[in-house]
Amino acid sequence: MAGNSIGQLFKVTTFGESHGPAIGGIIDGCPPGMTLTTEDLQLDLDRRKPGTSRYTTARREEDSVKILSGVFNDTTTGASIGLLIENTDQRSQDYSTIQAQFRPGHADYTYWHKFGLRDYRGGGRSSARETAVRVAAGAIAKKYLKEHCGIEIRGYLAQLGPIKAEQLQWAEVENNAFFFPDPTKLEALDDYMRQLKKAGDSVGARVNVVATGMPVGLGEPVFDRLDADVAHAMMSINAVKAVEIGDGFAVVEQLGSTGRDELTPTGFSANHAGGTLGGISSGQDLLVSMALKPTSSISIPGKSINTAGEVVDIVTKGRHDPCVGIRAVPVAEAMLAIVLLDHLLRHRAQNAGVQVSTPDIAAIARQQQLD
Repeated sequence: MAGNSIGQLFKVTTFGESHGPAIGGIIDGCPPGMTLTTEDLQLDLDRRKPGTSRYTTARREEDSVKILSGVFNDTTTGASIGLLIENTDQRSQDYSTIQAQFRPGHADYTYWHKFGLRDYRGGGRSSARETAVRVAAGAIAKKYLKEHCGIEIRGYLAQLGPIKAEQLQWAEVENNAFFFPDPTKLEALDDYMRQLKKAGDSVGARVNVVATGMPVGLGEPVFDRLDADVAHAMMSINAVKAVEIGDGFAVVEQLGSTGRDELTPTGFSANHAGGTLGGISSGQDLLVSMALKPTSSISIPGKSINTAGEVVDIVTKGRHDPCVGIRAVPVAEAMLAIVLLDHLLRHRAQNAGVQVSTPDIAAIARQQQLD
């Protein structure tokens, strides 16, 4: 199986299955000299891990990460960083009844046709369990970007089913189990999720991620545009069905006269483009949004076929998230960080000596806001 790596200079490769002994990863290209401990990674892993609230799967994994290489005396050495997270709470027997059946909406059918076999225990390699390694790798990237470049990456749940955030209060995001920025909607979210779990159903969600403190110049046209690589990274996350940069699909109804983000000596007039122009970062905030489908692992009976092509009734047992978008917030942050650090290193390798007399108007605008 190919396709387990992302990035060129900052490269992340993951391995492992949902019900295997462990999952892990190799990170190549992390700059040397950065202070790094397991605690730096564990914070984001704890935000993603299952069993932390009644709104997520009941599977309880500690997601304790081990750093196997690439760090000496709590400092990155420049060598490959090896990460390992043991699986400790598998219940493979929950999946024994579907080993010859295809769960609708899952990768079972396509994996079977592609490889001729599949690990039916929790979805194997196709499980969102794999994203724990991405979060650990992303924590390394987030730390470097913030400490060495002033780039901060934050995400939040913008919509769960029909409930949308009407306000963005960053301080509230980490104060509730939903990563939701609108405190006035928390009671409605709780009621909705209770009803959803009682019905045995699931729902989709929208997650937004923002990178602030961005420099001008990241992105490698024409095929490795920054927005293209961000979209690629986000679409690689389980259950993601759409990605928007900036205004996204709303541009369909825009006029050029209002959506072109005019330039002034002290900043841009707006950020409809979401922080990129021609696939290169403009220095404005990078605005990314993704839509996640409702999980197909629900207790409501459905129709499918088995490996012989025969009709079967199927009920998915096991422990699952009624809304995968909740735990996707730290995953989205991690993927954005991985892409940004990779592009930062690529830009530095080729364009470190480039200088222009034109000021960075986005940086000027940020400074004025601070003043």
